[in-house]
Amino acid sequence: MSKRNNIILIGFMGSGKTTFGKWIAANKKMEFVDTDELIEKENGITISDIFASKGEVYFRNLETDMLNKLLERDTQNCVISVGGGLPVKEENRELLSQLGTVVYLWADADELVKRLSGDNTRPLLAGGNLKEKINTLMDARKEIYDSVSDIKIDTKDIAFNDMFSQMEEFLQKNMSVSYTHLTLPT
Repeated sequence: MSKRNNIILIGFMGSGKTTFGKWIAANKKMEFVDTDELIEKENGITISDIFASKGEVYFRNLETDMLNKLLERDTQNCVISVGGGLPVKEENRELLSQLGTVVYLWADADELVKRLSGDNTRPLLAGGNLKEKINTLMDARKEIYDSVSDIKIDTKDIAFNDMFSQMEEFLQKNMSVSYTHLTLPT
């Protein structure tokens, strides 16, 4: 199956998926889709509450269902931001690849601690030492993120235009999908 012309943003919590995704959508005439927001809307409950009441496995199954729905709807020309743990499930990695070009937004643990300090909306980071939790989860996910992504971009101290330029250069060299609508403004 060939890739669709969607950009899928993966990466750890706080890596910039939502912020950069919204920037791409606004500047490149694409629609922004956040799988966590869709899951919350569809279920009428926050991700934190889903984790608390139903558990992580239940939530991961909701993520898989959402990816399948996006494929069934023939989603095109979208920037899709997914939850940090979504690629952990093997089935989801295949679905991501079918949905479009997978871009791994990366930041080191110190940068993520700065970005996530004081954020109490992330169930897997609740309580305990934030940096230790980030390092543990990052270690568990690094190879998974690397294996599913088409391109990896370091998000520390870089402007969105420069991040997009890296992505665009990669896409033009390596992908058979047409991304002609993804050009930087002159």
